[in-house]
Amino acid sequence: MKHSLRFKITFVLMLSMVMFIFLCLGVNRFFLPEYYQRTKLEMLGDSFEEISALFSEEADYTATELTETQIEKINTVCSSHNLDMYIIAKNIVYGTNSSRVAKERMDYSRFSYALGNLPMYEIANIRLLYSNGAYDIYFQSDKRQAADYIDLYGVLDNRVELFIRTNYESIQESAAIASRFLAYVGGLIIILGSVIMYFISRNFTKPILELAGISAKMAELNFEAKYEVRTKDEIAVLGNSINELSKRLKQTISELKSANNELQSDIQNKIQIDEMRKEFLSNVTHELKTPIALIQGYAEGLQDNISEDAESREFYCEVIIDEAQKMNKMVKKLLTLNQLEFGKNQVEMERFDIVALIRSVLNSVDILIKQKEVHLIFEETEPVYVWADEYMVEEVITNYISNALNHVAGRRVIEVKLIRFAEVIRVAVFNTGERIPAEDLDKVWIKFYKVDKARTREYGGSGIGLSIVKAIMTAHNRECGVVNHETGVEFWCELDAGI
Repeated sequence: MKHSLRFKITFVLMLSMVMFIFLCLGVNRFFLPEYYQRTKLEMLGDSFEEISALFSEEADYTATELTETQIEKINTVCSSHNLDMYIIAKNIVYGTNSSRVAKERMDYSRFSYALGNLPMYEIANIRLLYSNGAYDIYFQSDKRQAADYIDLYGVLDNRVELFIRTNYESIQESAAIASRFLAYVGGLIIILGSVIMYFISRNFTKPILELAGISAKMAELNFEAKYEVRTKDEIAVLGNSINELSKRLKQTISELKSANNELQSDIQNKIQIDEMRKEFLSNVTHELKTPIALIQGYAEGLQDNISEDAESREFYCEVIIDEAQKMNKMVKKLLTLNQLEFGKNQVEMERFDIVALIRSVLNSVDILIKQKEVHLIFEETEPVYVWADEYMVEEVITNYISNALNHVAGRRVIEVKLIRFAEVIRVAVFNTGERIPAEDLDKVWIKFYKVDKARTREYGGSGIGLSIVKAIMTAHNRECGVVNHETGVEFWCELDAGI
């Protein structure tokens, strides 16, 4: 509790009030008497100047009677400052009594301090307080009346003498009374102020505690709580800063989580790549093992003259050459795929006629189409232009056509068609025959993956062709895919329209 901000604010304010009250008491004790006396002197001096100005205006004054204006002015000065005043001219004294001027006859020497004479009544402890040539101010203590006075004696320009008296009350007693009253009031103020400040401080500490709660939730990665800004002071500035900090932390942590997910994905991809590398080496080894074994066996047979007739030797040589060509073809495809996957084979975009390219590929395999008695359908006659790398697209079409020839069955129909969309041209190659199992549709693009290994072995397929197609379309930032139909399979790819 003693360490809380509310307690500290209340304690500091209460201590400040106590120090202020003690300061006021000290000022009352040590500085009030001097200030009181100086105020009295200034008041007497101002009164003298006012009366002096009054008599200076009356140039025809004969010192026998006061005018109504003078009497009214003198009464005003005496009543406003609580003064007794005597005006002496030719032994005639005009004195105030109950705030009015009365004419009296008195002894002139009674008021003549300037001549060194003392009043007729008993006076003690008289001392000069101030003198400026026009008037003198004295302090005197009257033992008979047990009272203190401050008297001013001065001579006006026309030799009219002026005597002004004011009571000098016991300032020490007044200061003591004021100090006691201030102490009582100060104590009450301290008590009430402490209670009031304790509750007022809640208005300061409540939003701080609310901000502390929000900060605690932020520490637990809960960024939903927001500070409701209700004022325009420093607390509001801090609240806005906390809200902005919460927003940015939430965004930053979200980005870190995304980056972490990407990192985890990259790690998984690395693991997958390592596995694929191992699988690739295993597949390459498996694919090369058979042709190498055949080449080695037939070559040893030729070396050992197993068959002496020319026809058998020629057969052996054809087998060796055929297997070597298969190996050479597979190695070239692997090199092409490697270049595509690692971005070494740059795409050169150009505008060309896809219809002409398809007819060129079909013409190159025309002999195979006739040998397999395939019914080919390609109805496009007008040029259709696309934007792509012509050499790579030719590789894609060649792979699709070769794949269709290797798997065509049933009615033995192969159909090549172009489907126009808004900004792309889809090239589709359909062949009748067995459909690809649904679980293998996404796997046909993987290197060395073979749906029907026995049939693939028959036509010498390596499982690389469709991987090359996928790599080429990825390099073009375009899609490719495969779809099962009721009577066969359709492979497709999309190219930018060259309109």
